[in-house]
Amino acid sequence: MTDLTVPQQLIARSNRLGSDPKNTNYAGGNTSAKGTETDPVTGRPVELVWVKGSGGDLGTLQEAGLAVLRLDRMRALVDVYPGIEREDEMVAAFDYCLHGKGGAAPSIDTAMHGLVDAAHVDHLHPDSGIAIATAADGEALTSKIYGDKVVWVPWRRPGFQLGLDIAAIKEKNPQAVGCILGGHGITAWGDTSDEAEANSLWIIDTAAAYIAQNSKAEPFGPALDGYGALPEAERRAKAAALAGTIRGIASKDRPMVGHFSDADVVLDFLAAAEHPRLAALGTSCPDHFLRTKVKPLVLDLPASASVEDSIARLKELHEAYREDYQGYYDRNATADSPAIRGADPLIVLVPGVGMFSFGKDKQTARVAGEFYTNAINVMRGAEGLSTYAPIDEAEKFRIEYWALEEAKLQRMPKPKPMASRIAFITGAAGGIGKATAKKLAAEGACVVIADLDLAKAQAAASEIGGADVALGVAADVSDEVAVQAAIDAAVLAFGGIDLVVNNAGLSLSKSLLDTTGEDFDLQHRVMAKGSFLVSKAAATVMIAQEMGGDIIYISSKNSVFAGPNNIAYSATKANQAHQVRLLAAELGAHGIKVNGVNPDGVVQGSGIFASGWGANRAAVYGVEEKDLGKFYAQRTILKKEVLPEHIANAVFVLCGPEMTHTTGLHVPVDAGVAAAFLR
Repeated sequence: MTDLTVPQQLIARSNRLGSDPKNTNYAGGNTSAKGTETDPVTGRPVELVWVKGSGGDLGTLQEAGLAVLRLDRMRALVDVYPGIEREDEMVAAFDYCLHGKGGAAPSIDTAMHGLVDAAHVDHLHPDSGIAIATAADGEALTSKIYGDKVVWVPWRRPGFQLGLDIAAIKEKNPQAVGCILGGHGITAWGDTSDEAEANSLWIIDTAAAYIAQNSKAEPFGPALDGYGALPEAERRAKAAALAGTIRGIASKDRPMVGHFSDADVVLDFLAAAEHPRLAALGTSCPDHFLRTKVKPLVLDLPASASVEDSIARLKELHEAYREDYQGYYDRNATADSPAIRGADPLIVLVPGVGMFSFGKDKQTARVAGEFYTNAINVMRGAEGLSTYAPIDEAEKFRIEYWALEEAKLQRMPKPKPMASRIAFITGAAGGIGKATAKKLAAEGACVVIADLDLAKAQAAASEIGGADVALGVAADVSDEVAVQAAIDAAVLAFGGIDLVVNNAGLSLSKSLLDTTGEDFDLQHRVMAKGSFLVSKAAATVMIAQEMGGDIIYISSKNSVFAGPNNIAYSATKANQAHQVRLLAAELGAHGIKVNGVNPDGVVQGSGIFASGWGANRAAVYGVEEKDLGKFYAQRTILKKEVLPEHIANAVFVLCGPEMTHTTGLHVPVDAGVAAAFLR
């Protein structure tokens, strides 16, 4: 006998089920448990039901993510249920059944859990179960596979009536352990938590085994000539070359972050003859198409098609997709339907290359891709046994533009200023670059930490956030091939690039006579040439996206100030400063702003100062190296030391929402050095 409380048992079961993708997709499905506790008001026992709340994920569910309702009050709602035409009102009624303080908001599936006469209930979205649920003869397959232990439930939109339907089935079929919900998923139950979990797994695994043993050899049809997967290096290079255009396609109505997958399941689907027909049918499970739209955009060219031909065709298909989606909306919308939420695809499939998925942030984009992978698995299972037959268009629309779904979207917090933007920052493992990456990530951006030292870049990225926020890449900015590889890694990770910060640098403090030709060339290779190479590679992506963008140069007060023993460094900084003006003039036609920041005396956290520059400059000025920051502060008008965070703040302002009409500007961040005033 377990010593766990009822909610603890529920959490443990939910985490086990949700941690295995064969059982359910991310944030998909819900679980519940019923039990008795003492009512703190009356001191008497009260029957409760604990249910996974709206929007939670089973794999990571904690007790705060449960909604707790009084069972007597929830079941009393049956007596006031106004009928299917008004069943959405029941979700608000659940709030009047809540017990205690805190907890999550009850989901639309709460009725299923409260009304079914079983102590423990699981509702899941396994690929194998949905394959049976979306097969044209799903009802017959359910009977054949499970006998009378699992009952078929025809498609019904999630809600109070579905809860009543399943409760009635449970009552009429005492031998049954669960249901297949047509077009949707599975529900299972048990007298104990272990029994419910075992029944859920039995339904899932039995369906998977039956599909494996009985599926036709080629459920997606024979191989389509020319549509097979390209070799890995070739397909990823092509993916990177297409990424900017594809992100622009997905972002015409609103900016999106992207995710790329070339998993075998995707490549195999696109290599088969039936993929155009199946993709056009769209997904079925509500969790799927709410995140992927009703269907993807599929490039109808072979893998061997050139990048140029692929781009041209993708643009044509995008216009057709938008017209088709508008038609879908117009055919199904009613007077009280929410406004159309955009007509761009969230999934773009490229034969031989892979899948691009999109969302408001990286996690949403990644999950959308995972869901379409689930949909491919569902189609494979259904086609292998029968014919894939998802729910019809009208039902999809009713869920996609459900008033309850719209209300959930309206409750989402306001996005941060840099949300959906992707920043590529060079020399970002420390100092100014790292501070800038932290600032932009804190304001909602995805950040790519590019640095000569890969290990340090990856460490900085891990410090800032997980893979959905930050990526560390190696980048020798003086090497054109290395720069392109770093840019490609960025666009494959996040879909594109919106913002570049040219920060990588080094400095040699030598007099004219001591400066060698190699010293001079080294400074210019890293900062002048490096900034040029990064800007060129990133601008290529930005132009393809047609979304504008920002390029920021971290120049220096020395770009305008003439000081001693500084010929190579200062000349290079002057080169960078003029690149700002040149690129601002050229790239403005594409909506790309180019601006600069001129710091001075940023000693703390500086790799340049730590590598000998600080000692040299201290010697030039006749101070101790440890006092160099204070020395620089005292020579400024404001008498304040400049820190990396101050430069990061300037970068944010230049590319933030308040400076949309400024380009070609250099902003001094030097605490006031009169000799470096811009004239």
